[in-house]
Amino acid sequence: METVSADDFHDIVQVEDPQLAPDGDRVAFVRKVPRDEEEYEATVHVVPTGGGEPQRFTIEEGADSEPRWSPSGDRIAFVSTRGADDDRPQLWVVPTDGGEARQVTTVAGGVSSIEWSPDGTRIAFVQQASEEDREEERDLEVPEDFEPEDPDPRVIDRTVYRSMERYFDGKRSHVYVVDLGDDDVERLTEGDADFAGPTWGDDETLYYAESVGDDPDDSVEYEIIAHDLADDETETLHRTTGWAMELAATEDGRIAHVFQDEEQVSLQPAEVKVYDRETGEVSHPTADLDRSLGLDASVQWGPDEDLLYFATPDEGASALWEVAWDDTEPDQVIREDWSSIDGADVGDDAVAFVRSEWDHPGDVFVATRGGAEERRLTRVNDDYFEDRAVGRPEELNYESDQGEVQGWVLRPPEFDEDQEYPMVVEVHGGPHAMWTTSGTMWHEFQTLAARGYVVFWSNPRGSTGYGEAYSKAIEREWGDVTMTDVMAGVEEVAERDYVDETNVFLTGGSFGGFMTGWMVGQTDYFRAAVSQRGVYDHTGFYGSTDGAYKLIEGDFDTTPWEEPEFLWEQSPTGHAHEVDTPTLLIHSDDDYRTPANTAELFHRILRKHDVDTRMVRYPGEGHELSRSGQPGHIVDRIERIARWFDGYSEHHDAPRALDRPDDAALTAGEDGGEDEEETV
Repeated sequence: METVSADDFHDIVQVEDPQLAPDGDRVAFVRKVPRDEEEYEATVHVVPTGGGEPQRFTIEEGADSEPRWSPSGDRIAFVSTRGADDDRPQLWVVPTDGGEARQVTTVAGGVSSIEWSPDGTRIAFVQQASEEDREEERDLEVPEDFEPEDPDPRVIDRTVYRSMERYFDGKRSHVYVVDLGDDDVERLTEGDADFAGPTWGDDETLYYAESVGDDPDDSVEYEIIAHDLADDETETLHRTTGWAMELAATEDGRIAHVFQDEEQVSLQPAEVKVYDRETGEVSHPTADLDRSLGLDASVQWGPDEDLLYFATPDEGASALWEVAWDDTEPDQVIREDWSSIDGADVGDDAVAFVRSEWDHPGDVFVATRGGAEERRLTRVNDDYFEDRAVGRPEELNYESDQGEVQGWVLRPPEFDEDQEYPMVVEVHGGPHAMWTTSGTMWHEFQTLAARGYVVFWSNPRGSTGYGEAYSKAIEREWGDVTMTDVMAGVEEVAERDYVDETNVFLTGGSFGGFMTGWMVGQTDYFRAAVSQRGVYDHTGFYGSTDGAYKLIEGDFDTTPWEEPEFLWEQSPTGHAHEVDTPTLLIHSDDDYRTPANTAELFHRILRKHDVDTRMVRYPGEGHELSRSGQPGHIVDRIERIARWFDGYSEHHDAPRALDRPDDAALTAGEDGGEDEEETV
C-alpha cells in the first residue's frame, strides 16, 4: 500500500457547507478539489438523504460557494466567480428540476452571506463597497467598462485598514436586497460602518447588525437593527458586544445572536443570547454551558422556532447542541470522539453536517434532529483511500502541573515497536482553539507520519473545549503556561522505547508559530524547528495586525505604551538571542493577521547569532495558506517542513536544506527532486 504524501493534496476532495432541502430529501454541498497548482475547482453537488450517489449541480467554471435552497425547494441560489475577470463573486440562481443557472448580480464589491426571503422572491446579501462605489452606484450594477484599480497612493485613515490578505481601501460591508422578479438591487444601509448577519423575520422584515462605537474599528459593540422593507424604515432594537455579528431571527421577532463580554474580549467565551422584540428582554440559553462557540460562530433556529442549534469545541471533538431559547441547559445532539463538525444545517426532521474523522478528511452526514439514525451520505475520497495506508492516532491523556491534558500520538505506517523513530511535535494556533484527530491538519499529520516520524499534538491550557477557566489559564502568560503543558506530553511520549528522544522536532502555525519561537528560546531540547506564520514580537504585532490586536489588550490586559518591557519579555524576540535550534520560518507575503514584520525581526536576530535559519515567503498568500492557499503552495510548505526536519534527523539520509539546491526534493521545483526524494 502507498503511504500519504504531501503531493497527495492534489487528489484529496474537500466538502463544505451542507444545506438540507426544505423537504429533507436532499443535501446540497460544495465539493472542492485542486484544479492545478494555483486554483481549485469548487462546484455545488446534491446527494439524496435516503442514499445514492452525489450529483454535480453546477458547471466546472470558477469557484462556487454558499448553496442555499429556496423556501419551496424549486431553486438553489449560490455565489460564484464564474465569468469574473477579477474573481468578484456574484449571485446565481439555478432551478432544481433542470436548466441553466442564471447570473443575478453584477456588483463591484462581490456577494456573500446570502439569505432567501421567506416567500422566495428576494435574496439579501452583504457586499464590500467603497463610498465611491456607492456614489457611482457600482454596488448596484457595474458598468460594462468598469475595471477596478488599486489605489495609488494608498491613504490610510482607519484604525484597522486591512485583514487576512487584503486591504479594505475604504470599503465597508453593507447589506443589500435583490428582487428576483427584475434583478433590481437595493442598498439598505449607509455610512462609515460595517453591517453583517442579514436574516429574515418575515417577508417584509430583515434584521442585520451594525458595528458601532466612537471608532467602529476599535470596538466590539454592535447594534441589532430591524428594517421594515415595505415602509423602508429602520429601528435599532438592541446593543450588544462580541467578535461575530451573527444573527438568526424568528417570524415573531426573537433574534438570536453571538455574545462576548467586552471586558478582555479575546479571553471571553462566545455565547448565545436571544433578544425578544415583543418584551425587550434578553435570554441567555448557554448560561449553564461551560463551552464557547467555535471560531466560525453561528446559531440556527429549528423549524418550530423554539429550539436553537449551535456547535462548540468539546474535549477534542466538535459537538452540536440544541437548547430552548428561554432555557439555560443545552442538550448535546451530535458528538463523536476525536471528530470535527465543519458545518451543519437543521431541517424539519433532520440535520445535515460535514464531519471529518481520523480516517477521512470530511464527508456529508445526516441524522435526525435528535441525533439518532446517523447516516454517511458521501465517500468522496474512497478512490484515494483504496490504496493508501492511513494511521489511527492513539489518544493520550497526561498530567501537567495543573491537571490533565488531552493529546494524541500518530505512529508511522508499518510501525515496528523494536525500532526507534524521530518525533514531530505540533502546536495549534488560536491561541483559543482546539485540535482533534481530523479537520484541516489531517493531511499534514498523516504525511509526516508516512515520512517516518511519530507525530504528537495536544490541547494545552488556553485551548477551547475544556471550559472557561482552562481557556483563560494563559492570561498574561502565553509562553510558559502552554510550554509546560506541551512539554509534559512530549516528555511522556519520548519515554517510550520506540521514540528517539534525541531526535525530536517542533512546528506550529499562528499561535503555534509563536510557541515554536518561544520554545526554541527557552530550551535546546528540539533538534530543529519550523515556525509558521507566527507572532514573534507583541508590540510589532499590535501595530501591524488587523482586529487581532485585541488579543494583546484582552489576553495580556495591557498595551505597548503601558508595559513595553513586559511585552518584550513575553515575546519570542525578547529571547531570540538565546536560540541555538536550527529554525525555518515560513510566512505569507499578504498575511495581515500575523504580518511578516515580526518574523523578519526574529529571523534577523537568529542570523546575527549564527543560527541555522531560513525564511520562506509565499507571494499572493495570506494567513490561511495551510488551509486554503494555492494547492502548489500547500504542498510545497509541507515538503519544506519535512525537508528541514530530515536534514537534522539521524534517521533520514538527507543533507540539510541549507546545503541543497533550493528546489531539491520539492515536487513544485523545476527539477522535481525525484532522485533525491528516494533518500529521505
